[in-house]
Amino acid sequence: MLVWGGDAEGGAPFVEADPANPARVRGFDVEVAERIARGLGGGTMGARFVQVQWSNIDQSVERGDFALGLSGVEDTPARRAQHAVTIPYFEFREVLAVRPEDASRIHGLADLRGRRVATLGSTIAYDLLLAARDSTGIIPISYDDDVHPYADLVHGRMDAVLLDHIIAQRALRRRGGTGFIILPQPVAIGHYVGVLARADSALRDSVDAVLREAMRDGTLEQIFRRWNVWDDSQGVLFDRVLRAKTPLTAGAARTTGLGQAIAYLPSLARAAVVTLLVSVLSMALAVIVGLALASGRLYGPVWLRMLTTVYIEIIRGTPLLLQLFVIYYGLVGVVRLPAFLAAVLALGLNYAAYEAEIYRGALEAVPRGQLEAGRTLGFSEMQILRLVRGPQALRYALAPMTNDFVALLKDSALVSVITVVELTKETAIYATNVGSWLVPGVLCAAVYLAMSLPLARLARRLERRWRVA
Repeated sequence: MLVWGGDAEGGAPFVEADPANPARVRGFDVEVAERIARGLGGGTMGARFVQVQWSNIDQSVERGDFALGLSGVEDTPARRAQHAVTIPYFEFREVLAVRPEDASRIHGLADLRGRRVATLGSTIAYDLLLAARDSTGIIPISYDDDVHPYADLVHGRMDAVLLDHIIAQRALRRRGGTGFIILPQPVAIGHYVGVLARADSALRDSVDAVLREAMRDGTLEQIFRRWNVWDDSQGVLFDRVLRAKTPLTAGAARTTGLGQAIAYLPSLARAAVVTLLVSVLSMALAVIVGLALASGRLYGPVWLRMLTTVYIEIIRGTPLLLQLFVIYYGLVGVVRLPAFLAAVLALGLNYAAYEAEIYRGALEAVPRGQLEAGRTLGFSEMQILRLVRGPQALRYALAPMTNDFVALLKDSALVSVITVVELTKETAIYATNVGSWLVPGVLCAAVYLAMSLPLARLARRLERRWRVA
């Protein structure tokens, strides 16, 4: 039996859950896998699907989670250098999508100077945008899915989207053929391949033989026609593959090892700055809003105490990821917040609920005798808060506040889902390109520790100093 992996979240026509039976998958890559299984002697029931995130296909195949990765896997030099890669079996075009009003003046990447261009991270399209960034001033924006880039294009958050023509055409059909235009001139040409573990070169050769036979007997053409993705370029590709005496390659391999790690350091540094900025600004917002919420719960009238309690319970009882989506995408009909601002607001308002409970608990921990003494001396409630209750509560709250900031620093990784390229997202792109999480993961962990450990040490020093005082 051939065990193969793909990402059903990618959707049709690649791999998708069958609407008639969600336990099964369908798509042209599903049928290609079944054809390979038959050719390898597995029979009609010889292919078993394993769900895996698209960006992790390479790592999973090397781990042995499955033998073959198929799900719109792109042929790249880095992939060929680190894994056993099959012959190309489908040719795609990287195409630009723009709003109708921009179609007359945008014809390629050169016309997008200083504009925001969206794509999927860890793809050929993303590499093209990064390469064009220095020469054209394009601002590449990375997404984790292929739905929101086109939605943001229509809503005016993006100026263009660069992705495979299959994905672009599918997105246009979803919108009833309106909202954006696909430019006819492709930016680049790419190919889909199957990926196997580096040690499985013998199995790769067998898969190549099956794919060549499927090209000769018309099986692949029939599959692509059933899914409406066949065009003349596929026939040209088949002829090239069948005539080639050596496997078609994607070009020269990229720099690997230490050189590649050094090349990524500037990108990781920029992403670390983004992470730090998001975290600091979010924590500042959380402290301000948290103080207001805690004060409302302790000193406000009944209606205000009820309102702040409802807010705190709702925020703490729902996922941060959901709140990010609601603020960034859900409110787009009311206000179109920039991704960075939406990230700060979502993190800040979320952590404000937790900060409010920390401050409330710290304020209530101050002995009542001291409060009564202050009232006896004629202090107002505001004076008691400022001179007696507040300073002592700050000592109680310092440690949990520090813990919250460290937690927020790590939770900032979630903002990548709304196109903010922070440290973890940049690391994921790096790991996908090199085909391993070991070096990127160590570098990422080192940067996070470099940011969080000094904060923890500062908090401990303040605790010791205030304890003596």
